[in-house]
Amino acid sequence: MKVDLHCHSNVSDGLLSPAEVARRAADRGVELLALTDHDDVAGLAEARAAFEARGLRFLDGSEISVSWRDDASFHVVGLGIDPANRELCEGLKSIRDGRDGRAHRIADELEKIGIHGAYEGAARYAEKASIISRAHFARFLVERKLSPDVKRVFDHYLAKGKPGYVPHEWASVEDALRWIGGAGGVAVLAHPLRYRVDRDELRVFLGVFRDLGGQGIEVACGAHTPEEVQECARLARHFGLKASVASDFHGPGESYADLGMTPPLPDDLVPIWRDLI
Repeated sequence: MKVDLHCHSNVSDGLLSPAEVARRAADRGVELLALTDHDDVAGLAEARAAFEARGLRFLDGSEISVSWRDDASFHVVGLGIDPANRELCEGLKSIRDGRDGRAHRIADELEKIGIHGAYEGAARYAEKASIISRAHFARFLVERKLSPDVKRVFDHYLAKGKPGYVPHEWASVEDALRWIGGAGGVAVLAHPLRYRVDRDELRVFLGVFRDLGGQGIEVACGAHTPEEVQECARLARHFGLKASVASDFHGPGESYADLGMTPPLPDDLVPIWRDLI
């Protein structure tokens, strides 16, 4: 079965509508899909309707931003959640509310290096979204011809240590896992090798994540090389975590991988979706 349990629509920072994401996934052979917009569940009903219309299985999800220790941040995907759960919805709204302040601070930092109108420019790209994210700023900077593509904008302007980066306090790990569990879902660490932490710190975080109730880790991820898939598989085995499969698709031309384009899981790992379908 072709599975993709991490992707985004224009409800957060993707390019396509929820229904377009679902139809594209179905066209590419995905048989089990989860839409996981950042800190939101608003696109789930639309995506579910479009995907199930093809006779395929859909999981409700969301990708939650969390803070840990000194300015480290991670993303936790909640899968199989109840999108109407009140505590989850209130928690996600609290994160979204904080994102607008961060967006203004990013624009202020870009203004200092001579990039004017960044907030308004990013807001145009976020017209249908509930948040203004770094991806929206990246698209604006590409429009201004300050970088050839979105991926390189992050490297030169928006990543930690770069001119447009600002620290931000997200949800705590404890809160995020409580919201996911309370909504009937399972918590999965997203793209584990893409964070700006060393491997020792990642392993410490994974121990905390597991002990607080985290159940999975993205092993076959669109951002991972074959060697990194094997590294994540070793982490899954060591911490007793189940394995997830994720393209982290945001849109054509902007993503590491298209929907459904992920390497296979190692045979000995337990797929996270066995608990969910």
